[in-house]
Amino acid sequence: TTAATTAATTAATTAVTTTKEKSKMAFNKLMVMLPLMFAARKLDGEDPNIIFMLRCSYGIIQTCIVLATLYCFMVAKKLSKNSAVKDVDIFVPPPPQPLADPNAKIQYTRAKFGEHVEATALKLLGSTVFGICMTVGLHWYKGMIIGLAMQTVMGPLNLFENAFAKAIIVGGGFKSTDDSEDAVTAFKKLRMFGEKYRDELSEKDDIVDKDGAKVILKKEKGKNKSSEKPKAFEDLLLDTWDEGAKANIGPLVKAFKKDNINYKTKESGWTPLMIMAAIGAEGSNEAIKKMKSMGAIASVTDKEGWNALHWAAFHGSAGGAMTLMDVYDGMKLGLHLVKDLEGMTPLDHAVKEKNDDVASFLKSKIEAAIKGEDGIADQSGIRKRK
Repeated sequence: TTAATTAATTAATTAVTTTKEKSKMAFNKLMVMLPLMFAARKLDGEDPNIIFMLRCSYGIIQTCIVLATLYCFMVAKKLSKNSAVKDVDIFVPPPPQPLADPNAKIQYTRAKFGEHVEATALKLLGSTVFGICMTVGLHWYKGMIIGLAMQTVMGPLNLFENAFAKAIIVGGGFKSTDDSEDAVTAFKKLRMFGEKYRDELSEKDDIVDKDGAKVILKKEKGKNKSSEKPKAFEDLLLDTWDEGAKANIGPLVKAFKKDNINYKTKESGWTPLMIMAAIGAEGSNEAIKKMKSMGAIASVTDKEGWNALHWAAFHGSAGGAMTLMDVYDGMKLGLHLVKDLEGMTPLDHAVKEKNDDVASFLKSKIEAAIKGEDGIADQSGIRKRK
């Protein structure tokens, strides 16, 4: 029971460490823990002097650890609210799993540094208090002293094994030691969570949000740009997408030609119509009508199996969805029936993302079609697309 308690406390306290830190500490901890376990079993649990000394030692050490974790939490709280790096996007890998497929794609969770560091500090504080309560409870009710002895020694080791706590306590709270570094550069060197940054991700990395839903990353601003050469069509397309609803779509619309109106981006297979349907920028609905006259195809899908209606539904562009369904006669074309690689239709995405305007519109179109009010008597007659 004591060994299990110690292992659980150790695991909880060190839950947020990088792989590199774990590999460095694992051998050292084992060399300390095994002899300590054998030595602790030799202690006389009936000797009041030994019990008193163990209680005093444990109390002092754990008090210091609690104060240290409280300090970490306060620093993290401040960083999450006021730091220059609080809004930096980080991509955090999941904890290592012993039976995980080594060839499987790693699913990185996208998070803001400020939110993640505060959540990590709260988890560290909670696991520390939980470990103390467990050890004290076993000693108080069962008279066990092995836990006191073990955690008196292992407690500080567990704390400093945690890369996050170590960065704050020993590293000065993320402060750079080089005056030439800005805050973001200094922060990136720490790698407390085994995280990656946007420019370090590859095609082998899957990105999910905190709920586990796959995330489509936008192209980084400024990437592959040249002030000396005109922008390539793909750069213009992706830069317009980056600007979102505030985008000036004029330069992109001006660049449209019949030979590029169905262009697909090299990395993800995005088309101009997909982006125009989802962006929600001023003039985008009129642009969709112009694109239709130039031969833009609405049924084309990207590498995730999304068509333009998927894009509009996922990103909450009600205007884009309405224009697509109107201009392309989307019900007859069956845009709403297409399923992506995960088996989801545009309506499924609208509902999941809580884009109520798009969801209500699509539901009304489908209901009208079933009733025969939209010129379609039987939905089963529409060719389904995978």
